[in-house]
Amino acid sequence: MTDPVAKLPSELDQLPDRDPEETAEWAASLDAVTKAAGPHRAAYLMRRSLQHAEGAGIALPKLLETDYVNTIPTSAEPAFDGDLEMESKITAWNRWNAAAMVTRGARFGVGGHIATFASAAWLYETGFNHFFRGKEGDGSGDQLYIQGHASPGIYARAFLDGRLGEQQLDNFRQESGGAGLPSYPHPRRLPWLWEFPTVSMGLGPLSAIYQARFNRYLENRRIKDTSNSHVWAFLGDGEMDEPESTAALALAAREQLDNLTFVINCNLQRLDGPVRANFRVVQELEGAFRGAGWNVIKTLWGNAWDELFQLDTTGALIRRLREVPDAQFQTYATRDVAYIREHFFGAEPALAELAKLLSDAKIAECFYSSRGGHEARKVYAAYRAAVEHKGAPTVILAQTVKGYTLGKGFESKNANHQMKKLSIDEFKSMRELLGLPIPDSAFADGLVPYGHPGADSPEVRYLQERRAALGGPAPARRVHAAALPQPEDRAFKALYKGSGKQEMATTMAFVRLVKDLMRDKETGRRWVPIVPDEARTFGMESLFPSAGIYSPLGQTYEPVDRDQLMYYKEAKDGQILNEGITEAGAMADFIAASTSYATHGETMIPFYIFYSMFGWQRTGDQMWQLADQLGKGFIVGATAGRTTLTGEGLQHADGHSHLIASTNPASLNYDPAFAYEIAVIVKDGLRRMYGPEAENVFYYLTVYNEPKQQPAMPEGVEEGIVKGLYRFKEGTPATADAPRLQLLGSGTAIHWALRAQELLAADWGVTADVWSATSWGELRRDALEADEALLRGEEKVPYVTQALSGAPGPVLAVSDWMRAVPDQISQWVEQDWSSLGTDGFGLSDTREAARRHFGVDPESVVVASLAQLARRGEIPASKVKEAREKYGL
Repeated sequence: MTDPVAKLPSELDQLPDRDPEETAEWAASLDAVTKAAGPHRAAYLMRRSLQHAEGAGIALPKLLETDYVNTIPTSAEPAFDGDLEMESKITAWNRWNAAAMVTRGARFGVGGHIATFASAAWLYETGFNHFFRGKEGDGSGDQLYIQGHASPGIYARAFLDGRLGEQQLDNFRQESGGAGLPSYPHPRRLPWLWEFPTVSMGLGPLSAIYQARFNRYLENRRIKDTSNSHVWAFLGDGEMDEPESTAALALAAREQLDNLTFVINCNLQRLDGPVRANFRVVQELEGAFRGAGWNVIKTLWGNAWDELFQLDTTGALIRRLREVPDAQFQTYATRDVAYIREHFFGAEPALAELAKLLSDAKIAECFYSSRGGHEARKVYAAYRAAVEHKGAPTVILAQTVKGYTLGKGFESKNANHQMKKLSIDEFKSMRELLGLPIPDSAFADGLVPYGHPGADSPEVRYLQERRAALGGPAPARRVHAAALPQPEDRAFKALYKGSGKQEMATTMAFVRLVKDLMRDKETGRRWVPIVPDEARTFGMESLFPSAGIYSPLGQTYEPVDRDQLMYYKEAKDGQILNEGITEAGAMADFIAASTSYATHGETMIPFYIFYSMFGWQRTGDQMWQLADQLGKGFIVGATAGRTTLTGEGLQHADGHSHLIASTNPASLNYDPAFAYEIAVIVKDGLRRMYGPEAENVFYYLTVYNEPKQQPAMPEGVEEGIVKGLYRFKEGTPATADAPRLQLLGSGTAIHWALRAQELLAADWGVTADVWSATSWGELRRDALEADEALLRGEEKVPYVTQALSGAPGPVLAVSDWMRAVPDQISQWVEQDWSSLGTDGFGLSDTREAARRHFGVDPESVVVASLAQLARRGEIPASKVKEAREKYGL
């Protein structure tokens, strides 16, 4: 009977076989081994052959999965560079204080997480004592992305080395009084300690990759030597389910980011239970990272397992470890030894025989506690191998027990992520396990005490000496950057003059401005243009040959458009980050660049330009991360508005970004109508973000792809542009008693308002003043601040109220956004208020048809204006009907 497997097509069938007889002999040898020694022996020989071939330099695809054992055997571990006993004491104090802090906080119902740090304590402690460079040495130090749920352990260590006091620990998650500690790593809340916010899961690993990449960008552009900076990202195995966690793995491998290490705490538990209940998450992650081109180090088993592996002469133990699913392994950690003997070792006779050689104590040690992530020597060996590896990023898959040392009530329990406290008896048991000198009398008031060996104790001296040798405390955030000089006015004046008879979209106006600013002798090299593969859509191709597109490899090919003026030029020192089709990656770029003033002491000016619809809607979570990390720069939503992007339809028509952006307190949001407004806003942004009194804010500008004649800047409008509103064109009354109203327009809607102004005057004898509302959001921010001042007994009139004070008639606001955007300011407008907007889904059509559909075209503005006046009794109601019929509405 013919073997059906032999009939399956293979890529090898396409390759010439110059010696079929020799090939058949190799296949026959494999068949013979399989028959004589079994398939496991055959598989072993094949893998040994592949390993030998790789060592001999023979190019072969790598295996994506290795056996469920440590990558670095005990015999190959380097000498441990430290005092293990002392580090064990330090780790014990940190474990205790982390649990005590959360338990004490439970009195106030503020929550906290205990089990995560309990599993990862040695992963952090080994790094702090031996690897993590501080910011007080040469260079920028290392960048640490701390797992959010492990924050209590980091606070506990800061308490041990004197950077935090008991009062601060007791105010964990109680910040309103000013002396508290934020729940997770929040730089905006604790800016001297935390550098990177990580608890919005998935954003930490994504940002770490782009941070490592930006470090290389700074180095290749000769702005900062970052060769000694290493990025460490501490992650949970459950966190790797987030799509952002693995979204950029190929980028890290492609650009050979060997300055990056992921440490994934594989405690096999998500928030509610097993990570891969019926499968094995470690093996899955190994395959994903190996497939992406990463160096993978598995640190799974502690030294207690060495004896078991030595006794496993048949490979039965390795096979059994490979087949046991995560959930079952968690069960072993919570059952007695008899259960383990029956259900683990009883799976096949060879294992049962092996188990007879093991004492109950040995089995208990292996299955209850001996994990690679809990042993300093194992972790040290993995970290040393990671930092010494060249040519690729490294991921360390460290197996631990979630809730380790917290007692049987916590360890490996499905609910331990939600468990917020230990009882006094559980703490006393923990005390005995950790060997801490805390007397029973310390529990007299019913509270678990904090523990500290003393400021001059051997433990604290050792901790501080290790940190001093590595460049100071960590984690830490430092800001050393000086203010940037303001660019010359020449670039701004070009837009102040307008475009004359030439038409120009505001998208192009912004690009022209930045192109000129990038030529500035003082600050030009600090601009970081970021675009997710739509540079030509936004008219940025002129930057390609002049600024260059960043690539660590330079340009290794001849571009197809080399004979054209604006050809596609890549360069190792290129200035543009052209990210491909990834808004998330581009935002991660922006965050790294916008916080370089703190991370590296080098102020950069990033601007990120994108399809307006795919900014706040798609990556709004990263905008909050940006705000938390105190980032600065210009975010630009191009092709903005719901009706300006012709023919693209529902998913490309943005009418709500300004509403989403208004929810972020750090975002200053502008919707400029004219080129000169862009110039004024950018100039003010450079002053506010990079001047002597730099603010921790960022700017969001929306620009349009609709070509229009750009007027010259009127005199005296700069303040109004920055504050959000100024009168652009006053109407001329036909008669002294002509009805009058105020039209407020933002962005491209200003042109509909201006045409409506003409129609109202010509067809209906109505006078309208047209105002440019450059920022509904800033008008609202100012008004809210005025309301807050009133609560303090201070008199402050909102700017929008002042600007419109005494303006005759009602107010009608119109924009290419949903009505809720301008309606943000309605309560502070003393006149009768109404608005027009593009509520609903977008659609594909011409601009004119889309605007008629939404009722925001000039004729619709006219009818809405007349309706307002009719409601006030200033014109007959019949005029409204007449206007609808006249304009075909």
